[in-house]
Amino acid sequence: MSLDGCGAPEQGVDIQVGANEVVLSGKVRSEGAPVGGAFVRLLDASGEFTAEVVSSAEGDFRFFAAPGTWTIRALHRSGNGQASVSAEGPGVHPVEVAVA
Repeated sequence: MSLDGCGAPEQGVDIQVGANEVVLSGKVRSEGAPVGGAFVRLLDASGEFTAEVVSSAEGDFRFFAAPGTWTIRALHRSGNGQASVSAEGPGVHPVEVAVA
């Protein structure tokens, strides 16, 4: 499945973060190996769906978000998983999601 032309930023590259930007960036993994093609969902503190991207071939994903507590859920044919991240201020906030 190609993401060309969908408007999503290229995943897995270094980015410059502005003074007020919150970026949630990470990898989807299964038994330590990167998982590409996973549907990665961003849920707010109340569990409401906010956004979705597809992980790159290297398992990378990225969301631009507001400060707060977020849940990142990954869905893949090899399994599902989720992780929480608290992004109280600007910057890049790393998170890994293990699917099983």
